[in-house]
Amino acid sequence: MTDAEAALLGLVQGLTEFLPVSSDGHLVIVQRLLGITEKGIVFEIVVHVATLTSVLLFYRERVIELVRGVLTRQPEALRYAGKLGLATLPAVVAAVAFGDFLESQFESARAAAIGLLVTGAVLWTTRHRQASPGPEALGWSTAFWMGCAQAIAILPGVSRSGLTLAAALALGVAPVAAAEFSFLMSVAAISGAAVWTLPDLLSAPAGHGEALATGAVTALVAGVGAIWFCVRLLRSGSLHWFAYYTWAAGLGMLVWLHAHGG
Repeated sequence: MTDAEAALLGLVQGLTEFLPVSSDGHLVIVQRLLGITEKGIVFEIVVHVATLTSVLLFYRERVIELVRGVLTRQPEALRYAGKLGLATLPAVVAAVAFGDFLESQFESARAAAIGLLVTGAVLWTTRHRQASPGPEALGWSTAFWMGCAQAIAILPGVSRSGLTLAAALALGVAPVAAAEFSFLMSVAAISGAAVWTLPDLLSAPAGHGEALATGAVTALVAGVGAIWFCVRLLRSGSLHWFAYYTWAAGLGMLVWLHAHGG
């Protein structure tokens, strides 16, 4: 993989991880369109860790507050951390139970295209949801259903941020509170994936270091910008605008695959 290809994939990952358009789906499609075949699991995890760092930077004050609260056993912080843990469980169960099937889907650009169409349909349901600010408090049942949405979003083309935000808005959570919980949910999921693949990361060929660093830095910077932009969209009630994009991207990819016999 060249540095230019790494930068492009890092940019795609950073932008699409937090915008409701599916990072995995875009990575699958971009690789198919450009004929990139050397990315591998190591690059995948490196750029995901970079976007995790984006979350920690953007929400650094909230993260420090939560960590301090958990260490000092403050009830509110413990409850919030417990809800994040509960929201993580459905994805863990899905990965353990259907891991082989889910992994096989990432080899299919058609599956990613269909996933984008599904994402668009879900985003379209939010067009009237943001008119009411909703309660700031996020309950245990909401955390669980957001976790279920995150589990479904393991599939390529299905946006993790899109589904979790749509679920929270449908359950009456205020947009900014929904964004914070959705993005903090990703920390546990990405951290788990990084730890799982740590042996592969440590054994990566030294010659790939520059491309990995290029992809990571690009993903980090793009990720911070994407989070900021997504929060602004939520505040203005414009999340559903991305439905048009995901529908266009999904349909466009299906047409391209049909034309090329894919």
